[in-house]
Amino acid sequence: MTHKKTVELGRFPLTLETGRVAKQANGACWLTYGDTVVLATAVTNLETQQELDFLPLSVDYREKLSAVGRIPGSFFRREGRPSEKEVLSARLIDRPIRPLFPDGFHSEIQVMVTVLSSDGQADPDVLGAIAASAALSVSEIPFLGPIASVRMGFVNGQYIINPTYSELRESLLDLVVAGSDTSIIMVEGEAREVSDDVMVEAIGKAHEEVRRVVALQRELAIEAGKPKIDVAPEPCNAELDKKLSSLYGSLIVETARTTEKQGRRGKLRDVEDLAVATLAEEYADSAKYISDWFHARFRDEMRRKSLREQVRLDGRRPSDIREIDAAVGLLPRVHGSALFTRGQTQALGMVTLGTKFDEQKVDGLDGVYTRPYMLHYNFPPFSVGEIRKFLGQSRREIGHGNLAWRALHAVLPPWEEFPYTIRIISDILESNGSSSMATVCAGALALMDAGVPLRESVAGIAMGLIKEGDGIAILSDILGDEDHLGDMDFKVAGTRHGITACQMDIKIEGISLDLMRQVLAQARKGIDLILDKMAQTLPAPRPEISPYAPRIIFLKIEPDRIGLIIGPGGKTIRDIIERTGATIDIEDDGTVCIASADMAKAKAAAEIIQGMLEVPEVGKVYRGTVKRIMEFGAFVEILPGREGLLHISQIEHQRIRKVEDHLQIGDEVEVKLLKVDTQGKLDLSRKALLPNQQPVSK
Repeated sequence: MTHKKTVELGRFPLTLETGRVAKQANGACWLTYGDTVVLATAVTNLETQQELDFLPLSVDYREKLSAVGRIPGSFFRREGRPSEKEVLSARLIDRPIRPLFPDGFHSEIQVMVTVLSSDGQADPDVLGAIAASAALSVSEIPFLGPIASVRMGFVNGQYIINPTYSELRESLLDLVVAGSDTSIIMVEGEAREVSDDVMVEAIGKAHEEVRRVVALQRELAIEAGKPKIDVAPEPCNAELDKKLSSLYGSLIVETARTTEKQGRRGKLRDVEDLAVATLAEEYADSAKYISDWFHARFRDEMRRKSLREQVRLDGRRPSDIREIDAAVGLLPRVHGSALFTRGQTQALGMVTLGTKFDEQKVDGLDGVYTRPYMLHYNFPPFSVGEIRKFLGQSRREIGHGNLAWRALHAVLPPWEEFPYTIRIISDILESNGSSSMATVCAGALALMDAGVPLRESVAGIAMGLIKEGDGIAILSDILGDEDHLGDMDFKVAGTRHGITACQMDIKIEGISLDLMRQVLAQARKGIDLILDKMAQTLPAPRPEISPYAPRIIFLKIEPDRIGLIIGPGGKTIRDIIERTGATIDIEDDGTVCIASADMAKAKAAAEIIQGMLEVPEVGKVYRGTVKRIMEFGAFVEILPGREGLLHISQIEHQRIRKVEDHLQIGDEVEVKLLKVDTQGKLDLSRKALLPNQQPVSK
């Protein structure tokens, strides 16, 4: 039986349907929003519940190009591995639903979201989160949702729900907010230096829409939902708890006062191993239980210290920021480089400036386009003292890189002012919290070191929260353990004038907008302090780009002259490139981009092209260079790239037997242009400029 529910959301009605398709999945939802259709399915493996200490949840999001009536451009003409956009969209779905499964449920879950039809006007990623939540809500999987997501724009002082791509180009805000009917769970987006008030109000308005969509899902689940699976509570051994507390409680308190990360974790591991070995005979097969107990007690002690003593794991007060050190220009041949260190988190930023040839081509639902700005974030295992096989970039690395990309995007110069493709690499050399925000700082410094004229410098900070009852501790510049054991991870990046990017994940039920304002106000103080430290290293972009970066010259020619520059089979343009060493790119509109690390070479190529475009003037005398010699004459270049024929009969007044007796390749010779035929071929004469010395016949 099919069940449908509809609610108005922004510009279209949103319809959720279940019971018609994918009926062998535990749960499925067919979502329709205008001409956009999204299918989400949820499946769990209940028969093989594993003894795990984590939730084996996987979320996949795919966009089929058939959704916009296109065939993939790959060799196989079918969709391949997930694109970066699909990975980021999957993360936007994964993050709000992952905390909403009960403790003790460790069965494998797979959520698959597929965009089957798209109007091509707006990003369907937020619709995928709604469909995934609805599929879980109607299934027997013990999901503590539902949740919903909406995107907010801000154009001309007005908030827009689920804005189109064109509206986002004009918007000061591109913000995705996910939540339940009682709590905001996730926030992610970029902004053009908006104020805290604009950001908070956008989140509040988004949550109003979230509640309406959550209510719709609850109605659907009441009508069509399956009974939820009962999850047994985590086992409790009061006797063992008491013994562990008596023997090791004080050691955990002592361990929590160790301020250095590796030392703290080493001590906790040693005490845990001692407990397992000591109690192995009396409490057989209790190693996992003991490990969980130590984790819980350490978490409680960390939170107690932060709330009651206002002292954090590394000894800081709640609003303190770790010691900062920065340096630029470390890598001589790299176009721009910076090393940013904050406590035990360290990012090496490297900038490469390229030409239009280097732009990244993107093929997505919103069309095929190029991106002249890239940021690639790498998190090698040595940064946390581990060994791990390198299997390419993880979803986390892609997500962190995209967050830093958003943070810096707002302050980059427009292409018209700085026509370079920009690639930033951030290698995390050491990590103990907030490596994505260290990437923002290292990236900004490396860009300025490269001579990129940023409008403003950008810094980022990660904020944490400990909340128990009325007790609240807002933590600035959080450690990895504070992120893991705390209630919130709120990353904020911005300039001195406003926010450029943010990402928030909350693990508790509810956070008020007033509390969010307090967090943003404390984050603002931290950002300003970090910007001051960065300015001490490099206060402004360097006036010149690196001597190893390409120099670019732009020319504009008539589109009907493009063929002249390219030549038959590309022969002419290849010759120019070979002669000058410059790279040349010609757009269909007649824009010519010439680039070379040596400005002299770029100018030489530009002069050749400009000379080719000069209209030869009949009757004018030119000083040219002999390029080729044939039996019937010589070809002389009178303008860069323009050759004419100096026929053998036009070399001297008297008849000559061989051209080589009078001219050699490379000779400079003055010639007169006699004629330009209908095909543009040039007829030249040398004898027209020579005195006639033949004897006069009697």
